[in-house]
Amino acid sequence: MPTYKYSALNLAGKKVHGILNASSERQARQQIKLGNLTPLSLNLSQKNFFARASKVNQKDLLFATRQISTLLDSGIPIDETLKSIALEVEDKSLAIALHSVRDEILQGSRIAEAMASYQHIFNETYCSLIAAGDSAGNLHLAFSNLADYLEEAALVRQQVISALTYPAILLTFSVGVVFALLTFVMPQVVDQFVRAGATLPLLTRTLMVFSDYAWLALLLALIALGAGYYFYKRLSKNPKTAISFHRNFLRVPILGSFILNAEVERFARIMHLMLKSGLNLDIAMQQAQVVISNQYIAQAIHTSRADLIEGKDFMLSLRESKVFPSLFIQLLSSGYKSGNLVFMFEKVTQYMKGEIESKRATVLSLLEPMVIIFMGGIILLIVLAILIPIMQMNTIALG
Repeated sequence: MPTYKYSALNLAGKKVHGILNASSERQARQQIKLGNLTPLSLNLSQKNFFARASKVNQKDLLFATRQISTLLDSGIPIDETLKSIALEVEDKSLAIALHSVRDEILQGSRIAEAMASYQHIFNETYCSLIAAGDSAGNLHLAFSNLADYLEEAALVRQQVISALTYPAILLTFSVGVVFALLTFVMPQVVDQFVRAGATLPLLTRTLMVFSDYAWLALLLALIALGAGYYFYKRLSKNPKTAISFHRNFLRVPILGSFILNAEVERFARIMHLMLKSGLNLDIAMQQAQVVISNQYIAQAIHTSRADLIEGKDFMLSLRESKVFPSLFIQLLSSGYKSGNLVFMFEKVTQYMKGEIESKRATVLSLLEPMVIIFMGGIILLIVLAILIPIMQMNTIALG
């Protein structure tokens, strides 16, 4: 149960402070008044404030959403359902949010309005779908659809992460091995040749220069990466600059098409879920635009939605943006003309999931050997820089 800090005036007019536990702010004020106090200020304690602002594990949110759907489908009232789930979830922030939502419902608020107070947990898309299900009288179905959406989103996110993480780990490990060879192994071996008076070949001397400045190069590289990230985040606050950056991301060989497929799949999945829940096409596009990470694609959706509101053919804008895959445009055009967009968005979602898996396999199959060959070549140069002086010394000794 949330903890509140308060300040109030007692019957003597003296200011007092205190802490109390209450299920909601309204109940906390009632407790203060029952103690013959006049409340002046009331705030969540620091612990609960951070709980409000902290992110919630998506697995816990998925579990709660699925369980709420199951209990509602079994005929259990929403207040009892939320109370039961709040006691079961492990995430304290989510438990506090569910308790608060339940209290606001008991006070007469709609469930979507209550959830909107916790945007860090229940985002705009989540609340819109719940509001649509609540209005249509099928709240359990809305939670069920949301649970399916969260499961699919987690699966796609895992595919994206797996496609990028393994090559990154392989590259980092390879760089570490090369760095260790240059800074620890090679100087000690070459030092023996220098003491013996051997003439070092050009390759060995060149790599020794790199070895001498390896730590400086690493430091400069880290500074450059940090500075690049800082300026990227700062420049990305400008919408036009962010759109330009994200457009260039899509042009990166291999990875660009992978990112595009992931974003298009997310857009199609959101649109299918929104339209299936009974939301209007323009509202669905507005919600879908919010969840798109790539601002260049989001801008194309925004322009298409503006044309839709003006009565124009929104498919024409999507086609002219030259962002979306041609099959995506063809399927949606067919669904729009036949009045069956919900079905077509579902088909697009299934198709794009297959494309993401295919691209993931392609990315892994190409990046892995590329990293191995590149790093293997560098290690080969280091080995040769050590072996060549050894062979020269053996030749002189056998003389």
